[in-house]
Amino acid sequence: MSEKRDFYDVLGVSRNATAAEIKKAYRKLALKYHPDKNEGDSAAEEKFKEAAEAYEVLSSDEKKSRYDQYGHAGMSGAGGGGHGGMNMDDIFSQFGDVFGGAFGGGSSFGGARGGSRRVRGSNLRVKMKLTLQEVTEGVNKKIKVNKLVNADGVTFTDCSTCHGSGRVTRVAQTFLGAMQTQSTCNACQGAGKKIDKKPSGADQNGLIRKEEVIEVDIPAGVMEGMQLSVTGRGNAGPFDGVAGDLIVVIEELQHESLRRDGENLHFESYVNFVDAVLGSSIEIPTVSGKAKIKIEPGTQSGKTLRLKGKGIPVLQGYGTGDLFVHINVWTPKKVSKDEKEILEKLRESDNFKPNPDHHDKGFFQKMKDMFQ
Repeated sequence: MSEKRDFYDVLGVSRNATAAEIKKAYRKLALKYHPDKNEGDSAAEEKFKEAAEAYEVLSSDEKKSRYDQYGHAGMSGAGGGGHGGMNMDDIFSQFGDVFGGAFGGGSSFGGARGGSRRVRGSNLRVKMKLTLQEVTEGVNKKIKVNKLVNADGVTFTDCSTCHGSGRVTRVAQTFLGAMQTQSTCNACQGAGKKIDKKPSGADQNGLIRKEEVIEVDIPAGVMEGMQLSVTGRGNAGPFDGVAGDLIVVIEELQHESLRRDGENLHFESYVNFVDAVLGSSIEIPTVSGKAKIKIEPGTQSGKTLRLKGKGIPVLQGYGTGDLFVHINVWTPKKVSKDEKEILEKLRESDNFKPNPDHHDKGFFQKMKDMFQ
């Protein structure tokens, strides 16, 4: 599968383009690759759908904000999200007004272009708790949601007021003569349909609540508060309309030992005085298990060790963060009589008197070296 193109590149607009500029760019592409002008051209049809997918995201303030921050991963969930599986009727239902009167009259794609529209269902929002390991490695999760779906056996018929067009025409006499206006049909809210047969338990839109299990692919590198959009898995639209989206909000569970900072991880390690003086090896936790690191003889409290590539993968990018191990020399609060005698002897030793090497690098220089 080819890599999905940047939505701004698809529409040919800059990242700071206004809503009007985005709409104008989409209309230009939609008219250029419109099926009525490119009958039988599969390449034009794909470009038509690609432009609709880009416009669907960039025309929404909420989705555009997520896309600007996280790229395509911010719009994906099960199978990628977006409108990769969007059919022509969906496009004309949601964005038919963008075409204006350029393709008036009937349509092989249903009544949407004639004026009626498929009403979109509402979005569902759920929270998903993830462990640090799931965040690091990515995971496929199954979640159970209670959502509105079309009731079994429900049928629809054309609205008797607008005769399925979704719009009503009114003629008013003015001093200039007869003036004709069109407006959305109030009887069906522009859907062009009404319920013909309503099963028991269904609401006025033919919908009923039902539990559904949905698989969601969580990419590696997501973070607390990030929202993933699974297109078409929200509540069904009234009158057999377009389903809304499932919005998955990420909640990251605190790891018992590791602390996350962006793509990097931090661990506070405590070593005893003897190990700091003589050197040792210690075991530390990582996301995937444990690792052994060497404590050099004469290690000072506050020293930071860096384990490259042991952090979090960069979302929608390349590389992985690091794991930083902060060494703390543990000082006992109480000692036995024998231990005190040994320490008193060491107290007078010149070797145990603080004598920092003037050539030792300061804290900020050490941090700078660590990231180079």
